[in-house]
Amino acid sequence: MSEQFRSRVYTGRPDYADFDAPEKFQAITSIIAKRLRGHPKAICSYSGGADSDILIDLIERTRTVFNLPPVKYAFFNTGLEMKATKDHVRSTAEKYGVEIVEYRPKINIVESARKYGIPFVSKIMSAGLSEWQKKRIPLSIVQEYEEAMDKAAKRRELKGRYPKCESLINFLCCCNSAGEPRPNIQLVINSSKYMLDFIRENPPDFKISAQCCDYCKKQVAHRVQKDFDMVITGERRDEGGMRSVPRKDSKALCFTETGSGQYRLRPLYYVSDHDRAWYKERYGIKYSDAYEVYGLTRTGCCGCPISYKAVDDLELIRPYEPNVVRAAWNIFGKSYGYRKKYNEYKECRKRKESAVKGQMELFDFIEC
Repeated sequence: MSEQFRSRVYTGRPDYADFDAPEKFQAITSIIAKRLRGHPKAICSYSGGADSDILIDLIERTRTVFNLPPVKYAFFNTGLEMKATKDHVRSTAEKYGVEIVEYRPKINIVESARKYGIPFVSKIMSAGLSEWQKKRIPLSIVQEYEEAMDKAAKRRELKGRYPKCESLINFLCCCNSAGEPRPNIQLVINSSKYMLDFIRENPPDFKISAQCCDYCKKQVAHRVQKDFDMVITGERRDEGGMRSVPRKDSKALCFTETGSGQYRLRPLYYVSDHDRAWYKERYGIKYSDAYEVYGLTRTGCCGCPISYKAVDDLELIRPYEPNVVRAAWNIFGKSYGYRKKYNEYKECRKRKESAVKGQMELFDFIEC
């Protein structure tokens, strides 16, 4: 049996990634101190979420201990933020005696969603399905690839037949550019189980895209961050999705240099959920009311369909902030409905596959 492919997220882990929480945060403090000494003109993204709360506390404690220069903090308001988040940003700035500057996008989230589409399942899935909708490559290429004896040759033939569609071919066929099967990585359509069959049987009737994140957050961030030597973010591998996939600029996943000569520091990259809980308890970190009162386990752009709990989370928010819940449904409602349909399809397929052979006829009448 061939060896399962594993990315360098797993194969290139530094030693401290497997330390217990106290020693891990001690190592992270040293990393922050070293990098701030070398690159004092730094900016840190602060979202008002739990990871950001740990990150700002780590940075400010490190700055105090090592007498380091101040860090610029930026809050990128997408236009669909909870009042709890905005209030927490202000109270955090007061707590640490720092300024957290708020920035807004040129194209708001409503305009972006209408023009480009809305997310579905994940950023990776949204990007792949968006390309499929634009380029209209038939899903039948998947069967061609699967049935091909020489998959490398078939991959080359598909490339010639559909020029400038390499990443889309890989996404649909669950392979890499050499034609080697890669069914277990996150960059392919069936990283979400049965997704290819679901899309084939239930084509979406709305535009899918993760461009709203690009226009409402990333582009604003790039514009603000471009004049700084180092950008600090609170990404963690445990969050999954794109944050667990190595980037082109990543030689080391915690600290990298971009092609433009700017540095990126991700101090929390190897911090687990358990580590984060330990730090919160150890240093008495208070999260925003979105966590402490509403009961959310994650925040961000309110109601983003990338979260599998988006609809449930909106119900937790509704008693406190009904207007933002209505806004989220108006923007993302079609994605919520389509995901519900996908979840039902997936459960149906699982039930049929788990049926013992003698019972299969009982499931034959079920249409997933």
